[in-house]
Amino acid sequence: MERTLVHMVWELIKSLIFGIVEGITEWLPISSTGHLILLDEFLKLDATDNFKEMFDVVIQLGAILAVVVIYWKKLWPFGKQDNPHPMAQTGFGACLKKDILQMWCKVIVATVPAAVIGLLLDDWSQAHLYNAWTVVIMLILFGIAFIWIEKWHKNRTPKMSNIASLRYNTVLMIGIFQLIAAIFPGTSRSGATIVGALLLGVSRTAAAEFTFFLAIPAMFGASLLKLVKCGLPSTGMETAMLLIGMISAFVVSIVVIRFLMSYIKKHDFTVFGWYRIVLGVLVLIGGITGFIG
Repeated sequence: MERTLVHMVWELIKSLIFGIVEGITEWLPISSTGHLILLDEFLKLDATDNFKEMFDVVIQLGAILAVVVIYWKKLWPFGKQDNPHPMAQTGFGACLKKDILQMWCKVIVATVPAAVIGLLLDDWSQAHLYNAWTVVIMLILFGIAFIWIEKWHKNRTPKMSNIASLRYNTVLMIGIFQLIAAIFPGTSRSGATIVGALLLGVSRTAAAEFTFFLAIPAMFGASLLKLVKCGLPSTGMETAMLLIGMISAFVVSIVVIRFLMSYIKKHDFTVFGWYRIVLGVLVLIGGITGFIG
């Protein structure tokens, strides 16, 4: 009985660690999926493959709730108070915030590529690309991309400094970059969309903020699909593991989002590029030497 209790506590601690890693890496452009795959090489959950596949995706809901809490006023499109841009001066339109509704339209447009093409390729990607070797390649490639783009971007004035100035063709292109991350683990959803936004002339702050908002439908949709495919937790232990992972991801995400938005006001993303390259090289060495399977 004692060994069983110790085992259960250890599994809950591992779930906590997975949630912390998710909360840190979801918002920094270093790939949450890639880090969870690598973490699984060293700290495997004692659960079925079906549950682990669902767990890695659904704990992202905790991270998403952090965005909703922090940016609630910029996300909720209803209310007469603090509404400088109503859809109409009277009636129901006076309760609609035009600028926020326009933002959501842009988010929906940017979501289309990953929602359509990513969905079609999800099973194939899961079967063939969700491994440490794909993670290594994408970590290094996008690490180099970040360093190069920041050098290219350094002396340029952004064409679009806020979400309101984003054009629909721009957000569609950002959505295509998100599609790359949906297919190739290790790319980083936030990293891919930020790289794409910077290339298109979007400021760092607007790129990061739009990436946060874009994550809401993307990750809610991904979580729903995994729950449909894999089912709900089948035991009380699995439910506890999932809840701990989600709660820890939520708490850590609150801290990380605030840190990132403060950080990019004075710094660029180059440090994350170097981090990706160093991590990719270390994992590559681990794979070659047989330390990582």
